[in-house]
Amino acid sequence: MAILDSIEKLGRAIFESSFSAPTDAPELAEIRLVILDAVKARSHRTGPVRVLSHDLIRVHLLGVPESQTGAFEGGLLADYLTRDLRAALARSSYRFPENLRVEVHTSATLPGPGDGWVSVETEMDTSAAPPEPLRQQRNGRLVVIQGTANKPEVVLNKARTNIGRTVDVFHAEGPARRNDLAFVEDSEINRTVSREHAHIMAPSPGARKNAGEYRIFNDRWYKGANCGLWILRDGLSQPVHRGERGLVLQAGDEIHAGRAVIKFVAR
Repeated sequence: MAILDSIEKLGRAIFESSFSAPTDAPELAEIRLVILDAVKARSHRTGPVRVLSHDLIRVHLLGVPESQTGAFEGGLLADYLTRDLRAALARSSYRFPENLRVEVHTSATLPGPGDGWVSVETEMDTSAAPPEPLRQQRNGRLVVIQGTANKPEVVLNKARTNIGRTVDVFHAEGPARRNDLAFVEDSEINRTVSREHAHIMAPSPGARKNAGEYRIFNDRWYKGANCGLWILRDGLSQPVHRGERGLVLQAGDEIHAGRAVIKFVAR
């Protein structure tokens, strides 16, 4: 039968070629055309583009003798068809899953009258391991250790978190800022905290370099060496002077704002 001759020729082509370049075998061209037509028929339009949601393309070939099953299902043909399909969809500006792949299955059963020797199914690959869930981004925290603040703990979920003596700070010209962590109660420790004492900048979501850094800045106006803001780390004290760069915080740092103490807890 003609189909058996075609299968035999295609089997030899698969066995003898690494598919580093397209082959001229008309049987292979027919398979490629059937796959592409089936995939495009199962795509859908989203806005201006066509989208293929399925990531597994199963190709069934009928009339393949058992002696040639290894050549067809050994992986060379599937790899070639996968590369060819991806390239064809990309040329047509289709959107498709990154893990799109083709599987080839064969049967020695001959096609019936009016049936083709190639058929294609598309589906989602449920055998693949599901992707690990994205870990929820956890923000750093400030925990009040010494002093009495309006909150015992503040999550650093804003671009800027202010620390000071009162909640609202006013200058002569009007409102100046609002402190997220405010040492409002009148006490000996709290009186050492300035109205505008410090602020912490969270890492920018779009930053690549030093993307995980929280930086603390000194907002006090002071004269001489009394900066009023220190970091106690590994038993050593480090002053935080006013400046544009601030100081990078590390997990476990104790922030000393006057005599108030705040612990930085990393995410």
